[in-house]
Amino acid sequence: MTEAAAPVGELTALGTPPRPFRFGAAGEGNKQEGGARKFVQTAQEAEEMGYDTFFVPDHLGDQIGPLAALGALTQATSKIRLGTSVLANGLRHPVVVAKELATLDVLSKGRLEVGVGAGWIKEEFDNAGIPFERPGIRLEKLDESLTILDTLLRGQECNFEGKHYQVRGIKGTPRPRQGPRPPLCTGGGGPKMLALAAKHADIVSVVPQTTKNGKGLLSGITLEKTIEKVNIVKAAAGDRFADIELNWAITAIVITDDREKTAEMALRAIERGLHPDLEVDVELTVEEILSSPYIAIGTFEEIAEQVKRVRQLTSMSYVGIFPTQMDAFAPVIPLLRED
Repeated sequence: MTEAAAPVGELTALGTPPRPFRFGAAGEGNKQEGGARKFVQTAQEAEEMGYDTFFVPDHLGDQIGPLAALGALTQATSKIRLGTSVLANGLRHPVVVAKELATLDVLSKGRLEVGVGAGWIKEEFDNAGIPFERPGIRLEKLDESLTILDTLLRGQECNFEGKHYQVRGIKGTPRPRQGPRPPLCTGGGGPKMLALAAKHADIVSVVPQTTKNGKGLLSGITLEKTIEKVNIVKAAAGDRFADIELNWAITAIVITDDREKTAEMALRAIERGLHPDLEVDVELTVEEILSSPYIAIGTFEEIAEQVKRVRQLTSMSYVGIFPTQMDAFAPVIPLLRED
């Protein structure tokens, strides 16, 4: 771990101070969360708990439509920022989505964060009859879409001749409230996706790599692998790295007085295949589980210290929390606000 951490430690030597923490909650409005009627209440609770942002994902399954839902939140909330995490680029044309996003930024009085990704659940595309191109094509299309969105969300006229999109004389209206535009967010786990994010995004999400079937690789949750991904972003971003905010999502939170015993139980569960969304490609130690940015185990104070250490070693500072974990993590927020 020490050898892997050294390259990221250079960030401090280069004069990049740690960013203040920000915290993002999320909601899908699915049946497990109480449906669409509970969705607005969930966002209001996140605002009261001190979360900085409330995100809505974009899938064709059991969830509400993200853009319409955010429109409701522009009026039902007053302070919390609102974001998409993330829109699947293959489901929408960037010119059309730019109009919707600009409108959301105006209605929210400048609280929008724009998350856009390449789309990754093949089954959803297949079931909808929408082509799910090979990864290289999806990345090309996302590259072009982010370029178009960057122009239109500045309220400028877009003339773009790309391989996949051609835009001629469309002006971005309405003009968003934020200047020069609402922040763009994208990210991933592979080097090509991370390099693309470093090229375009104000916020880069660092996520574990997945298999072709959408399962997360167990090896991808370690601190060492996370540091490698941050260094990819740093190399690709060059001089603008200091302007990029790095985000990650904690996928599991367990409040306990015995971190080691709980980590041992988690490892045994993984070995028995009780986590079907994970592909076990390595054997991890208790120490690796406890140091993983994506798993938070311990008392509120211990989790706060763990999150601080992640920021110290990776420069990641924007913490995402899954919908079902919002209440569990809330007491940690004030402990990190003091930092």
